[in-house]
Order: sequence, then structure tokens, then C-alpha cells
Amino acid sequence: MKNIVYLLSTLLVLSGCSKLNEDPESYLTTDQFYQNEQQATAAVNGVYRKLFESGQSLYNSLIQIGVEMATDDYEAGPRARNAHVRAISGLTHDASNDRMEQLWKQSYDAINTANIAIDRIALIPEGKIGTDIRSRLINEAKFLRALNYFNLVRWFGDVPIVLHETTSLKPEDLYVEKSSEDKVYQQIIQDLKDAEALPTAKEYSSSDIGRATSGAAKSLLAKVYLTRKDWQNAAAKSQEVIESNTYALFDNFADVFNVATKNGKEHIFSVQFKGNASYQGNSLASRSAANEVPGINGDYADALHKAGGLYQSFSAGDQRKAVTFVSEMVSPIDGKTYTFDPHFNKYYDPSVVGNQGQSSKNFPVIRYAEVLLIYAEALNEINNAPTTQAYWAIDEVRKRAGIAKLQDVAPNLTVAQFRDSVFQERRKEFVYEHQRWFDLVRRGADYYVATLKAAGKTLAAPKHLHFPTPQRELNLNPKLKQHPDWQ
Repeated sequence: MKNIVYLLSTLLVLSGCSKLNEDPESYLTTDQFYQNEQQATAAVNGVYRKLFESGQSLYNSLIQIGVEMATDDYEAGPRARNAHVRAISGLTHDASNDRMEQLWKQSYDAINTANIAIDRIALIPEGKIGTDIRSRLINEAKFLRALNYFNLVRWFGDVPIVLHETTSLKPEDLYVEKSSEDKVYQQIIQDLKDAEALPTAKEYSSSDIGRATSGAAKSLLAKVYLTRKDWQNAAAKSQEVIESNTYALFDNFADVFNVATKNGKEHIFSVQFKGNASYQGNSLASRSAANEVPGINGDYADALHKAGGLYQSFSAGDQRKAVTFVSEMVSPIDGKTYTFDPHFNKYYDPSVVGNQGQSSKNFPVIRYAEVLLIYAEALNEINNAPTTQAYWAIDEVRKRAGIAKLQDVAPNLTVAQFRDSVFQERRKEFVYEHQRWFDLVRRGADYYVATLKAAGKTLAAPKHLHFPTPQRELNLNPKLKQHPDWQ
């Protein structure tokens, strides 16, 4: 996204100074900054930036490390030496885990940035910003705020709701207690409903490709409803996206992850990466890349959990298998072919062979294939049996993968059997896309625990359906209480 550039903001807290009433000349305060359309756009660009800042930011490896390691599909690889990472992989993590801390901290940092933008853009004088652009920018910030709260409530359960800029250090203003999951979801849904007023993907100019759209808001809303088991609304909202004729599946699964086809017809909302440009490469490429091949220089910190059986679940003719995994590579140094255990390969960028940290492959937060599977799952639950439309939706995904239609091989599935089929399709379609933990958890404690124990992660327990409230946050905020399952 050309216009989503880095916005550097600094919060300066001065103490013990005799000139507290004077604005330091070298600093631009929020009062000084939000004065016109250009500054408003830069502010919202800064909210996007929170998703992918260099280092272990939310969608630049932190979610994979902090959440997906705690599933049957992933484990800490041989080069993941950090004790906190290995603890998550082995389900021995606790409230002191620094990745839990970062998930919380970075999510609220993004929310705070969105809150400031929402509040301040609304106050920009008429004539300094167009009515349409003001509304659009506020709704983009609301979409991003909703995305971050959606992650938080699924990870931690009850969490504080903060909707405005923090401007006071008074304890009654600074310390916020947790709100119930229901209230958090109400806020998420309201923000996404507001964001439905965003332009469609076709209405954006080429310089704004990658920004949140009406279709992105509707698709994420469908996913929120699905998570809440609000089947009627999940089906209705996903159907709305399908019938908009805005999106479609790529004919070739590989195009979902090709640099040349990013932000294409299947991509509804993606985190934008561009290697060798302000250090905005997709670090998942490096974390999963082979370290056994001279010249590849992979980290191999995110590894396949073999006992989970994910690799074996793909049929030989499934086109997704060769895109998702790699087990053989030619060294760019010695020209020899090296074979190794399967590695994740979706974000490997052949244009930066020796420096995968600069991969330009985007990260798909939600794409059309998921909307189809949301629709299939919701219809099955509504009707207590798979309908013709439910079979159609799942079979669109299966056809593209090059495997037989479910309607042809299993036309008379029960509601439970079809539900399992959808979850298995999600598992194979969305490998390494931050979906597995959420899918396991929303099926409940019995399912999550049984699945992980069957995969050899024997310490799995019902408490692992959430992560503990970070101890650092409990220490800082006396109004916070630990999640009941972690007390």
C-alpha cells in the first residue's frame, strides 16, 4: 500500500520541569498534529503500521509465536531457543510469559493509536478535510480497532474496553477494569457495522490498495458472528460478501501467495509487506525457512509438529500441499539438491533467496476462501444438516485444491460429519495463516484438549482455551484480575 507509511509518534512525559506549560519546539503534540487531511491520513496509516512493524509485531511473527505454537500443527523449531517460546509450544507457559505480554501490549498500543485517530480526526475543522475522507479514515480506524479487540477477546477472554485517548494520569481515568466478553463483542460488532460504510475495493484508487474496505468489514463481521455461534448472521453476512461478486478464488492456489498477484481477487484484507523497504519484510518467511541448505539462511524457528498429522492429511493430488510445504531445495551456493523434513513455505520469496527476512509476500488476514467456508459451516448449523448451498461452498474450495467434491464422495453427511469436514478443510487451506488455534478453541475445551493430547501435547488442559492475563499488566493495573482458569 503506497500511502501506508510509517508514522512515528512520541509520548513525552515531563516531570520536575519548571516550564511544563510550554510546548517544546522539537515535539509535535496531538493537538498540533491533527490539523488537516494529510495529517489525518498519516495518522490512520500509523494504525495500519501497528500490524506489521519490523521485529516481532502482531502480524509479523508475534501471533505465530505467541498463539499458534500452542496447537497440534506447530512447535518451536530447533532454532527457537527462547524459553518463553518453547514454553508456549509445550503448554508450560504462565502469566510471566513475555509473548503473552507482547500480545496484550501491542494490541492495546494499536487500539490506542486507533482511538486517538478516531477522536482527533472528528475534530479537524471543516474546510481542512473532506467530509467523505473524514468518514472513511475514521471507519478504517474502527475496522482496525475491531480486529485488535477481536484477537484480544479470543486470546484473553474478558479484557478492558478503552475507546478514547488516555489524557489523564489520575488513577480513576488510567486504570480500567475488564469488561465481559459479551460487551467486548458488542463493541467489535458496532465498529465493524460502522466500517461497512467504507468504500468497496473497486472504489479505491491504485495508490490506496490494501486499505480496509466494506467487503473486509463484512467478511470480518461474518467471522465474528461465526465465533459467537450466531449462525444466522454469519450465513447472512458471508452470503452478502459472496453475492457482491467482488471476490473470487484464484484458479491456482499458489497465486494466493505470489508477490505478482498480491492484493488480487481473493484477497479481502491482507497485511502489506514489501522487502528492502523500510524493513517491512515478512519475517514468517525467514522463521520457517530451511537452515539445512547452504545459502538459504533460514531461521527454522517455526516447525511442523509432526505428531499432529497435518502433513499426512493432504492427499497426493491436493495442490495446496506443494505450496504449503517444501522438503527439497537446490542450494544457490553449491547447486546441490538437499532434502529435509517438511518446512512451511507459503511466504518464501525466491527474489530474496539469501535474506528471507525481506520477503515481499503479504499476510492474508481474511480471504475469499474463508468466507466460503464460513458460509458452509453456518448453513450446516442453521439447518442441522448440510444443504446444497453448504456443499457448494466447501466444494468451491476443494475444486480449486484439485480434490474431489465432498458432494460426490460423501453426499449424505450428518451435521457433525459435515462440521468435521469443514474444520478439516480449514486446517489444510489456512496452514500458517494464524487460524488453527482459534478454530480449535471455538470448538470447546473437550475438543481442544483431546486434539492436542492425540498429537502428543499431553499437558493440554481446559485453561489453555485462553491465555493468562500478563503478570506485568496485573502489577500495573490494580483493577485487573487474573482469568479464573489461571488463578
